[in-house]
Amino acid sequence: MKANPSYILTHDLGTTGNKSCIYRIGERIELIDSSLVEYPLITTPDGGAEERADDWWNAVCTATRTIMERTGINPGSIGGMAFCCQLQGSVMVDRDGTALRNPMTYLDGRATAQMERFLYNGLLKIDKWNAFKTLRSLLITGGLAGTAKDPLWKYHWVRENEPDIFGKVHRWLDVKDYMVHRATGNFAMTFDSAHLTWVYDTRPGRLQWSRAMCSMFDVDMNHLPPVIKSTDVAGNLTARAADEMGLAPGIPVFGGGGDTSLISIGSGCLDLYDTHIYVGTSGWVASNVDRRMVDVGNFIASILGAIPGGYLYVAEQETSGICLQWFRDHLALDEIGVYLNAREVCSDPESVYNSLYELLNEVVSQTEPGSGNLIFTPWLHGNRSPREDAYARGIFFNIGLSTGKRHLLRSVLEGGAFHARWMLEAVERKIPRRESLRFVGGGAKSDEWCQIMADITGRSIETIENTQNAGTIGAAVVCAVGLGIIDSFDMAKPLIPVKGVFMPRMEYRGMYDENFQVFKELYQKNKKLFRRLNAR
Repeated sequence: MKANPSYILTHDLGTTGNKSCIYRIGERIELIDSSLVEYPLITTPDGGAEERADDWWNAVCTATRTIMERTGINPGSIGGMAFCCQLQGSVMVDRDGTALRNPMTYLDGRATAQMERFLYNGLLKIDKWNAFKTLRSLLITGGLAGTAKDPLWKYHWVRENEPDIFGKVHRWLDVKDYMVHRATGNFAMTFDSAHLTWVYDTRPGRLQWSRAMCSMFDVDMNHLPPVIKSTDVAGNLTARAADEMGLAPGIPVFGGGGDTSLISIGSGCLDLYDTHIYVGTSGWVASNVDRRMVDVGNFIASILGAIPGGYLYVAEQETSGICLQWFRDHLALDEIGVYLNAREVCSDPESVYNSLYELLNEVVSQTEPGSGNLIFTPWLHGNRSPREDAYARGIFFNIGLSTGKRHLLRSVLEGGAFHARWMLEAVERKIPRRESLRFVGGGAKSDEWCQIMADITGRSIETIENTQNAGTIGAAVVCAVGLGIIDSFDMAKPLIPVKGVFMPRMEYRGMYDENFQVFKELYQKNKKLFRRLNAR
């Protein structure tokens, strides 16, 4: 490891807010300061989920100015910057890089008709998909855009529903790539975002936009930006961007990565088959693999990660930690009025959330495991893996006269862990079973949720310091490798040590195993009813 000449600035642009962090890398990755700025998610009755591009940028600028002013760090001491952003968004920009419409996020499910027209045809089918297109996509990309929420179908939704806007498109970007352009003026996309368009050739030795895939799915290759590594310099901070952020112009901005890619690194999962569970707004189970892998039946595929030559085998969950936020906003506030008062007098939303979640966790600790056999399904906006279903929704199952809000609350955490186990078991059909798992994201801040995760998965659960910042830690590692502070990704693992370990309690194993079987059957027995109610 080389001497660290400067600080590193990273940004974690998520579904409901951006957190900017300043790090210094020495014997460990030291967090100097951070700031969270929120923005709204805009939903539409037809299944749309959008955000405003200017809200993203303003949040990044506000958070950056806050931590720069608070720490008093000389702007010239920032040696590098990178973004970690939500994946599978769709940002249509003109030649100047101006967003032509509100970006469509990974939650946007309006493009069902477009997906069905391209994939649900032909005499020969694999499941419900056109066999020729499916096999060709699997060969070239290692996967398939099999859900209406994939960026490929958002591209076509805009094309068909907003032709005037589509006619002005110069580049089709993911969220991170838009933010990089906003900071540098350059257009670029990293391997993970390119892969998730499902028109990128991911075969070893190829790694390029696929003319065959673009032709098959009618994508204009002129809309596709150059593809770079996460550790490549995408450009330097422009004078305008620097002025808005309170920084010095010329700071190298690295390619960075999507949240899945960089959270894996920030969790300390850097070896083959290292596996982590993430609970943020969304959730997933991801494992490092050394080859392309796909499980069509369980909606699991590998994507190119930030580490050269490696892939992440990922099972995604649409709504995870946001289920606890939903409980907080809709079921807890009438009893915890302090939250409303705190919002009015506190300028730091993160401190409000921390205090409230500490109170909720105390309530969970006072409620018996199993929640009185109450089971919650965390599918508040559909599901992806291991059963892709845009119509699935949440259930509180088995409510009785003795059921109270404490049971409801604990069942939300247990439901998230049940779904993580469901994804984990599907992932481990193709990789070796892991007895220890890293648990990161905001959910891992809760010791109660960590213990529940251990009890329900039957594995030891490891956490790290600043677990809610795993994405920005990963972005800091990317910068450090790009700057030469760290010689390789392998050297980063000792810098991200384990902070806590939670072991499964065997006395609850039988009860949780039985409830897990019921949890899975709830989807199978209700999927037709979900469609009846939600496909209108």
